[in-house]
Amino acid sequence: MTLRPDSLLAEPVHGLLRAAPISCDGHTMGHDSLLRYLQIKVHHLIQDQDWDSIRVVGGYDRSAVVSRYEKVDKLFNIERPTAAVHGRDLVIKAFPGADYVQHYALIIATYLAMTGRSADAVTYQPPGEEECRAAVDGLNLELDGDLVIVGWSLQYLAPEGGVWTRGPGYAWQRAEVAGRRVVYLGFLHSIWGDVAGRVVARLAELGARDVVYLGKVGALDPAIEPNTWLATGNESLVSGALVTWDDFFGDLAASQVDVQAGLHVTSASILLENRDWLAQHAEYAFVDPEIGPMGAAARQAGIRFGYLHVISNNLARHYPADLSNERHGEVLRRRAVLVDRIRSIIADRLANGPLRTPGGNR
Repeated sequence: MTLRPDSLLAEPVHGLLRAAPISCDGHTMGHDSLLRYLQIKVHHLIQDQDWDSIRVVGGYDRSAVVSRYEKVDKLFNIERPTAAVHGRDLVIKAFPGADYVQHYALIIATYLAMTGRSADAVTYQPPGEEECRAAVDGLNLELDGDLVIVGWSLQYLAPEGGVWTRGPGYAWQRAEVAGRRVVYLGFLHSIWGDVAGRVVARLAELGARDVVYLGKVGALDPAIEPNTWLATGNESLVSGALVTWDDFFGDLAASQVDVQAGLHVTSASILLENRDWLAQHAEYAFVDPEIGPMGAAARQAGIRFGYLHVISNNLARHYPADLSNERHGEVLRRRAVLVDRIRSIIADRLANGPLRTPGGNR
């Protein structure tokens, strides 16, 4: 979906919000790591020059200016928000999702503040529910009770030599694992926060009966070293309410010696996870933006959901590995070991059932 840039620059704009930079002094990442994280996320047009206004909106538009900081060595999650130039004004187009639009606006505002530039011109326009839903409705697969595996490192988990079938902003591959039909589904763009919940709802509409999400979480327990553990669970704090879902893994994942099971908390943006936020959520084990909305959507749709994530960073204690240096060799080596464990655990789960039939019985 493409939004008309001229309409986005019209004044007045209903629902336009200012993106205030967060204070780096109290952030759990610390000043240097936070700045490195922002530098790899912010569009090059913002890093290279100043603008009279920068507005972040919902709009998946690959015809606009693509950031030169997009990664080129992965199959999925490579696309960043694009930019449309209008004289001295810049419109940043993020995939439509309320959490993602806010998150990217906070990234820009905080980057500008940390580099000694004014963030006063940064605003964002949260997309409407109809717009967000329409963007995800472009996902179209023929599913019949399949397990759909969504997320991170799919190119290493799917069968070697398999063919990826491409759709608008996504690609998928079908396989059979332990006698069960499995679809590996990857997105080129981010499915941040509430977008991920809509993806699960859409997959249920298309006929999926089980969805597994693979990704990365932050640990809130200071004893957990990043990139040495997997995380799983079946409960998340979402907008102040606890949400529980029917867990695809049952007790299998949690019983593994290299898997931590715990209570998850949903956060709309890494930028909001400061020391005060950490103190308020000290009893929780993990944090990320997607697990809670996905679990809630699965519960609403009556399907099973499970997550098995690499613990990528720790908010409560400083470790050498964090979200700013994920491409370092040692980090990649450790994560490759964990990806092998994810593959093994999923295969064990499929081999040992009980599994739900397309009719919904176990």
